[in-house]
Amino acid sequence: MPAPQAPIISLSDVRLRLMSRAGAVDILRGVSLDVKAGETVAIVGPSGSGKTSLMMIMAGLERATSGSVIVAGHDFTALDEDELALVRGREIGIVFQSFHLVPTMTALENVALPLEFAGNSNAFAIAEAMLKEVGLGHRTSHFPAQLSGGEQQRVAIARALAPNPLIVLADEPTGNLDGKTGNQIIDLLFDLHRRRGATLVLITHDPALADRCERTVRMADGQIVSTNASAEAA
Repeated sequence: MPAPQAPIISLSDVRLRLMSRAGAVDILRGVSLDVKAGETVAIVGPSGSGKTSLMMIMAGLERATSGSVIVAGHDFTALDEDELALVRGREIGIVFQSFHLVPTMTALENVALPLEFAGNSNAFAIAEAMLKEVGLGHRTSHFPAQLSGGEQQRVAIARALAPNPLIVLADEPTGNLDGKTGNQIIDLLFDLHRRRGATLVLITHDPALADRCERTVRMADGQIVSTNASAEAA
């Protein structure tokens, strides 16, 4: 019988303490979570519960104060900033609520950017194919200001997925979009997940979106308070 596969994300007793003018603030208080390769997981909870901070630690954009953080086989607590950036560029795609596109670059240049940083000689060909995959093959030469909010988020998704990451982390990806556009973006994310097999972790306030994931992790006050399999995903 084959040995069980190690989780692609494994957090154990993760704590995050940040300093404020009022003193130390405990943002995460002993979070432990395993995510399997190819799984879809929603992280939900009220504002200030620690959801985004947890995602930032998974992405290597924030360092845990203590605890174990293993992502795609890498011990994030043992890597320096340059090493974390390399892992992020190869293994992790990140989609933010506010798109984070470079305003002076076209859609094509925005999507090609992480590929160029990684030294990929086919950056623009891959970026063009990725924009076609998200339905923007006709908008490659447009700048972000010339695109709708939904189109900008499609560019951001294309940029996140262009390096073919093992893990996609999305923080409120529909937060700045109207309902219809938001639904289209979520359909796109799940369709790309099915086709590419990447692990998908979504931070969301939307219960309907959480129900589409295989598992929902609920946070409150810097801790995980429940984990439930989704009836809809099942």
